Amino acid sequence: MAFTEFDAPPAESDVDGPISWPGYDEARARAQERTGEPESVVCGVGKIGDVEATLIVFEFGFLGGSVGRRTGDRIEAAFARARELGTPVVSFIATGGSRMQEGMAALSQLQRIARQAALTRAAGIPQISVLRDPTTGGGWATLGAGSDVVLALPGAQVGFAGSRVRPPGDDSAYTAESQLASGHVDQIVEDLPGALARWLTLLTNPCRTIPVPPAALGSARVPETGWDAVQAARAASRPHADAYLDAYFDWCEDVSGDRCGGVDPGVRCGFGFRDGVTIAYAAQCGTPTLPSGFRTAARLIRLADRLGFPVLTLIDTPGAANDGAAERAGAGAAIAEVFAAVASASVPVTTLVVGEGGSGGALAFAAPGRTWVTPDSFFAVTSPEAAAAILKRPASEIPATANQLHLRPQDLVQLGVAQGIVQPR
Repeated sequence: MAFTEFDAPPAESDVDGPISWPGYDEARARAQERTGEPESVVCGVGKIGDVEATLIVFEFGFLGGSVGRRTGDRIEAAFARARELGTPVVSFIATGGSRMQEGMAALSQLQRIARQAALTRAAGIPQISVLRDPTTGGGWATLGAGSDVVLALPGAQVGFAGSRVRPPGDDSAYTAESQLASGHVDQIVEDLPGALARWLTLLTNPCRTIPVPPAALGSARVPETGWDAVQAARAASRPHADAYLDAYFDWCEDVSGDRCGGVDPGVRCGFGFRDGVTIAYAAQCGTPTLPSGFRTAARLIRLADRLGFPVLTLIDTPGAANDGAAERAGAGAAIAEVFAAVASASVPVTTLVVGEGGSGGALAFAAPGRTWVTPDSFFAVTSPEAAAAILKRPASEIPATANQLHLRPQDLVQLGVAQGIVQPR
């Protein structure tokens, strides 16, 4: 990989740093002799795969990769240069946190870093972080967790609290694997060069047109009755979101987690490559959607909108999870996030209903005016079973209730809810 280092900003000349920590200059000199680097970060521009990117690389051997004023100077200059060049930013993080020998002058560098990241987000430039071992303290809480896509190396120590200051107890919580399970990391990668090349290709080739809906993968025959539509959508053999994503995209990469402590395995979100351009996707996979699934989808749609990528949403859910755990996790607020993300998106959103469209938990994923349906799908104000219960009807009337709900694909077109019924190619 070709790499050209940026010129370093002028350094301050304080003896032993901003708070005159005894021996600090000697410690920096030893660190420079040991690592060959004058500071804990090296910044420059390099090519990963076919994409040129601004790289911020931490050297843990230099005072534990800690962040001081000179570190902040370099990172600030790197972000400014990235905006000038229009290049994505990739941060390779390995840090123990802020530098004790500089006191609050060191800690305040996190504000500078956060400001530069915010300016770069506003410029529509993607940011990727790579969590190495360790990624703790402010490095995790700014460059790491604040990036658009968060990748981690297997077994890396990741957490706000470093190993010497955290309370005794569950050390497993401070790992890349735990952060992935908790929704704070998108992927753990073995092949880092390959993963970065794929992600940078995806994030620098946005589709500039409205995505066409995928072709139907199941039956081409529309159902005769509402109950027939319900049975077709619930059939075990009916294709689900994974099959549609595989057929629609040449390849894709998922993001994972809501950044609030949750992951919903029943929702897939990410970016896919199709005919040389990238389209974002948020897909329900046939299960009741958890609050974390809605928040992940909202996160994906907002990210795609900021970076200029159109979005494909796939609807397939019996509805939002509505048990006590879902309510305590903020089901209503999470659904509202998706409605708001779709409603406020400046990029086009295209929707295909591929199975069950269960009430508001499904409608949140739908794009008004650009929703399509497959022949083996339905969309209803609520499930026939729930409708019968609400109307105090016996179970024997559930099929008749399904017919009355006008939930068939052709009904949805007639009602103006759907633009049309897609067919197999």
